[in-house]
Amino acid sequence: MRKGKKYREALAKVDRTRLYAPREALELVKETSYANFDATVDVHFRLRVDPRRSDQQVRSVVLLPHGLGKVVKVLVFAAGDAERIARDSGADYVASDDEWVKKIQGGWTDFDVAIAVPEMMGRVGRLGRVLGPRGLMPNPKAGTVASADDLPRLIQEAKAGRVEFRVDRTANLHVPIGKVGFATDHLLGNFAAVMDAVTKARPAASKGVFIRRITAASTMGPGIKIDPVQAQALEEAF
Repeated sequence: MRKGKKYREALAKVDRTRLYAPREALELVKETSYANFDATVDVHFRLRVDPRRSDQQVRSVVLLPHGLGKVVKVLVFAAGDAERIARDSGADYVASDDEWVKKIQGGWTDFDVAIAVPEMMGRVGRLGRVLGPRGLMPNPKAGTVASADDLPRLIQEAKAGRVEFRVDRTANLHVPIGKVGFATDHLLGNFAAVMDAVTKARPAASKGVFIRRITAASTMGPGIKIDPVQAQALEEAF
């Protein structure tokens, strides 16, 4: 498929044979963004894992120090005292009964993060087919199933830039780190936090070089290859 003129002009600024230092890559991502809106900057990792094996799953969360640059809508599955705590803590929606379950089963997913207290997981389990493919299913491993006392912290973190990531079927990982309009230093700080989280999420069964390839890109923009060795050094410097 032939790319548009603006994309080709942006791509012409990129040396596709080169591995860029993190700062230079992120500056180039900003320069090559041609969208008429404040595009999201994503980092894509190619990992040396076999996602078909249960002992080689990569899943975790990261709290971006400079946020995501967007309004995050949080839904909390809670009832009773937990419902009150969720509302008082700033949750956008609180799903407390079966009417909410039916609404979501009908296709409504106008939220970015879903959190649940353990007592509600019986209801939440019925929503796996809707929430699972969208990456919205509350999960204890991701820290999105927690006690009522933890709700204020989780809601605050979600709105401040808490991002969950999970390796896909092709051993790739996709993580947003902010907006094109961010200062380069802020994108760099968020990228360093992601590098640290991804490195710590390495499964014990993964052998050899864990992070094989890193690419950064803006929405619709061309991919910029980042040197994994320099990215690792950046992680250690922050």
